[in-house]
Amino acid sequence: MIKILFVCHGNICRSPMAEFIMKDLVTRRHIADHFQIESAATSSEEIIGGQGNPVYPPARQELARHGISCEGKYARQLTKADYDAYDYLVGMEDVNIRNMKRILGEDTEHKICKLLDFTDRPGRNISDPWYTGDFATTYRDILEGCEAFLLYLDAQAEN
Repeated sequence: MIKILFVCHGNICRSPMAEFIMKDLVTRRHIADHFQIESAATSSEEIIGGQGNPVYPPARQELARHGISCEGKYARQLTKADYDAYDYLVGMEDVNIRNMKRILGEDTEHKICKLLDFTDRPGRNISDPWYTGDFATTYRDILEGCEAFLLYLDAQAEN
């Protein structure tokens, strides 16, 4: 079982999009039973009174345009315990990585990574569509990252 936690700032746009895009990819490849895929936030901004907000409507709509549902997903905050619970903690941008390390502590097992670093053009960040309003580009970037991440995992399994 490969356990993946996607992480962004609020867990209402990019990380839930990554969670459900990756779930869709592994389901279509008939390998979903080999994965546990979830998402979380580095901030608590989208968690009010202990209850997380649902996926932001434009993000939900972009996923739906591609036949992907994120029904029932609510924001949750990353915790220190997540470091031991997951094999990969995947951030969307450099700021996420910095905040993940602040919450999780030292990355002694090299589990913290950035999604687009698995692509053939590493170092790039996935822009936050909360600010850009460009959910289609965010979807394409996340899909590119998830597909590259799956290729990486395939190569790791062969070794």
